[in-house]
Amino acid sequence: MTPIRRRRFLQATASSIACVGVPLAARAQATLALRFSSSMTADDNAAHYVWYQRMAANLRNQVGEAIRLDYFPNNQLGKESDVVQQVKVGAIDMMVTGSSIWATVLPEIGMLDLGYMFDNYGHMAKVAEGGVGKSLNDMLQQRAGCTILTWASHFGPRNVYTKQPIKSLADIKGVKLRVLPTPAFIETFKIMGAIPTPIPFGELYMSAQTGVVDGFEHDAGTVLASKLNEVTKSCWQTEHLFSPMVVVIGRRSLDKIPAPLRAGFMKAVAESTGQQRVIAADKATAAIEDLKKKGMTFFPMSAADRAAVRKEMEARLWADFARQFTSTAPLFAAINAARA
Repeated sequence: MTPIRRRRFLQATASSIACVGVPLAARAQATLALRFSSSMTADDNAAHYVWYQRMAANLRNQVGEAIRLDYFPNNQLGKESDVVQQVKVGAIDMMVTGSSIWATVLPEIGMLDLGYMFDNYGHMAKVAEGGVGKSLNDMLQQRAGCTILTWASHFGPRNVYTKQPIKSLADIKGVKLRVLPTPAFIETFKIMGAIPTPIPFGELYMSAQTGVVDGFEHDAGTVLASKLNEVTKSCWQTEHLFSPMVVVIGRRSLDKIPAPLRAGFMKAVAESTGQQRVIAADKATAAIEDLKKKGMTFFPMSAADRAAVRKEMEARLWADFARQFTSTAPLFAAINAARA
């Protein structure tokens, strides 16, 4: 064998060895870059970022360099309501967010954000990965051309954070709380007696700091990651919401993924959510302890207040929702049936 032929043979052999374990389609095509939006900071205390980190690693394991997620944190691509529209048309490929913002295009999904709908995150996951999640995903595909790739967890349930201590339903009367601009959030806090004030997440810190609102509701991990403890010092542990964190992709962007790579892509998604849920549970506990160290005071909601407000939610909010969106009536029944 001549030196030139031998060199070419060795180069070809090395190239083949390097590709072992990577799907043929991944080796044959240029890297597909998907723009992935988040409203949260790129921080280990942010639920969005933790999921993205796992997905980036799992995706490389499944498809090599064939698909890459370009992560844009902290509303770099726009506020969430605008990003929803951009995902629909394919200008942005994917977004990670709470499910509630998608109620702006699919009102039915707002049922997941009705107060006291879920008992815990285990209950939520069981429901979302079963018939309820499939039904809502089918509706979203038909209505907006978008697909919920997965239902992950935030870092703990949502509670009420305020400048002045709130310890009961009586205390929350007339308090201005920042909420998402969806009917589910607005009506939940009207029933509780607060004054719900819709404000984009990116404007929340300044709004709380300047007194536009008296407080807000969110999970402890997000409060810590976004430094919202700097503008509030009291937490009423209402645990009113165990809402899912969703990763959504538009139809055009999903169609970009070559068919031979889709199974690997979806496997990476599932692995990332499984890993993120374990981390989320640990982070939720750790976030509360960190907030306590930073001066946050926590007041558990009394059993009597919880029972009273849940009874009101079921009789008024849930029932009204099911009457308005009749396709959700069997979904409410399925959620109740899934309780431990």
